[in-house]
Amino acid sequence: MRTDLKPAEVGAGPFYKLLTSVVVPRPIAWVSTRSADGVDNLAPHSFFTVSCVDPPMVQFTSVGKKDSLRNVSETREFVVCLAGEPMFEKINATATDFPSDISEFSSVGLTPEPSATVAPYRVAESPVVLECELHANIELGNSTVVIGRVTHAAIDESVFVTDERGNSLPDVRRLAPLARLGRNEWSRLGEIIEITRIPYREWPGHYES
Repeated sequence: MRTDLKPAEVGAGPFYKLLTSVVVPRPIAWVSTRSADGVDNLAPHSFFTVSCVDPPMVQFTSVGKKDSLRNVSETREFVVCLAGEPMFEKINATATDFPSDISEFSSVGLTPEPSATVAPYRVAESPVVLECELHANIELGNSTVVIGRVTHAAIDESVFVTDERGNSLPDVRRLAPLARLGRNEWSRLGEIIEITRIPYREWPGHYES
């Protein structure tokens, strides 16, 4: 038996809580921006994913008009930093509603690192950073999807692992990414399982009813 819910009847607030409880886990974009007045901002956004492969683009969603959105709209630049488990409490601390003239870098005790292609700082403690130029802001109801073209990626050498085929890629265990769940819940990386796609020419047929 299922419980049927209509968004219009439930209401925007309660349905938002329901959505964030079932669309899980959600990767976190730890977004660094700089205001037009030169104030650095850092905030986590859990509506985050890859938008395009060629050219490489990523996106995050701002629910409401937050500092990250305002700064990106003004300067057209931002940096996505990987939100890793060792920085759990500091990542959460950057979600505090600081006044817009106060930088989370200094308030939380994080190290600002100059970026290669954009003005906003990277988080030096983060093993992966994606520097981005704004491609488009798409307004959807009370939210704005921010799409950025990745202009530069910088990855800590210690997270790379070379497999038996000679491919060197960041290892997710070394990245130790955090994710958001529902309520005030977060998650760390659990068991990893691997499986390859099945080419149609090799379709075994035993899945069919």
